[in-house]
Amino acid sequence: MDQDTIATGVVSAPRQTATVHALPRSARPTGRVRRGMVRYALALADLAGLVTALAGAYFLTSGGTTLDPLLIVLPAWATLAGFYGLYRRDRVGADNATLDEVWPIFHCVTVASWTVFAVVQVLSPTSLHGGRVIAFWAVASVAIPAYRSLSRSVLRRQLALKQNAVVVGAGLVGQEIARKIRRSPNYGLDLVGFVDQNPLPLHDELADVPILGSTNELGMILQTHDIDHVVLAFTADHEAGLDVVRVCNELGVQVDIVPRLFEVVGSRAGVYSLEGTPLLGLTPPELGASHRLAKRSMDIAGAVFGLVVLSPIFLATAIAIRVNSTGPVFFRQTRIGRGQQPFTIIKFRTMVRDAEDRKDEVAHLNAHRDRGDARMFKIPDDPRVTSVGRLLRKYSIDEFPQLWNVLRGQMSLVGPRPLIPHEHQFVNDWGLRRLDLTPGLTGLWQVCGRSEVTFSQMLVLDYLYVTNWSLWGDIKLIMRTVPALMGRTRGAV
Repeated sequence: MDQDTIATGVVSAPRQTATVHALPRSARPTGRVRRGMVRYALALADLAGLVTALAGAYFLTSGGTTLDPLLIVLPAWATLAGFYGLYRRDRVGADNATLDEVWPIFHCVTVASWTVFAVVQVLSPTSLHGGRVIAFWAVASVAIPAYRSLSRSVLRRQLALKQNAVVVGAGLVGQEIARKIRRSPNYGLDLVGFVDQNPLPLHDELADVPILGSTNELGMILQTHDIDHVVLAFTADHEAGLDVVRVCNELGVQVDIVPRLFEVVGSRAGVYSLEGTPLLGLTPPELGASHRLAKRSMDIAGAVFGLVVLSPIFLATAIAIRVNSTGPVFFRQTRIGRGQQPFTIIKFRTMVRDAEDRKDEVAHLNAHRDRGDARMFKIPDDPRVTSVGRLLRKYSIDEFPQLWNVLRGQMSLVGPRPLIPHEHQFVNDWGLRRLDLTPGLTGLWQVCGRSEVTFSQMLVLDYLYVTNWSLWGDIKLIMRTVPALMGRTRGAV
């Protein structure tokens, strides 16, 4: 894979100087204070979850003489949670941090609840019964992640907790990282500028981002602009890269390193040591019969549940489409499915009846052609879209009928992007691995940018999804899709 994964729009020349809009030190706490604030907020969230669980256990069950035994969990929680690393994620920016903590929290709650129960059964068997422990365990497993998610959501809105960040390396990869930082304010990073001695011309989206200097000046740059976070996105000189990390360590600045093979490094990657030399291990993908059965079972359950629960919306949408414009309620189109087999996708119609006949009239509005890649056809404000269609696309309601495709096995709840034949003809070699799994209603391409994702980036995201597939990964993508859709107003896929 090559650097074709990056969009190529540029401005005429890089700018070496510009006004830097960094948050002043007086307006922000230090890194140590900030981390303490985040950990304190997470500890309060845990306490709220435990109290909620105690109250829930009391109201949901009866019997036993007292709640006192379960109260032991409160003072013991901080130590146990620390052992599970639940306070190490002090960077509030990662949008899936709480989802990543669900399993450790569940494990921690399980150990705490049943350890207390076992000890009490030995000392005083009548003071606590199993039903109350089960209620506490179940409520706490849900309440603690919920309160943590709420706490992080509140923290992200606090300007004082934003971190000033620089990207070291203003090449194609560094500029793509910078664009993602700007598009995702929930990461809590305020992009101050680039550090690079020989930057490439900047993408037009980054025209106002300054080049602060070279890596030789990094120490001064970090102190002058009060930088908290550095993203190392390649340097031409190996020694310069080492110096970057060393300088950041000396000044107590967080540094994230983009691996050079980032196009194939996914969630399965692990760091190992070979006599002191760290190795990045990539395990072969496992797509056995049991994995496919588990995925298919989740698809069937999700599709049936969705079709039943959303049936009133289906009816209201169908009526709105018929009243708003002439033509059928549903739109059908050929897509390429698993094993390169074509199938017919079904969606609510969002365009005028003769939209396909008018495609040539609006071809010049294709956003991807403006980015130098016309393999995909997406128009941000397509004039062929009806007024009802705009509302349907805004919240992806037009895609709900694809649950029928999921039920029939032609699609999955989560998977690679379903391409039309014209787009599929540009996929070859390693890109064909994307169809080892069934195309999905949502996927990495959905939560990572949707219409902004270029064709090459989409192929990489789908490749990473297939080669790093896990059932828990699918569940996390489903949970991330809802806020991703509600936070966007772009056109649907």
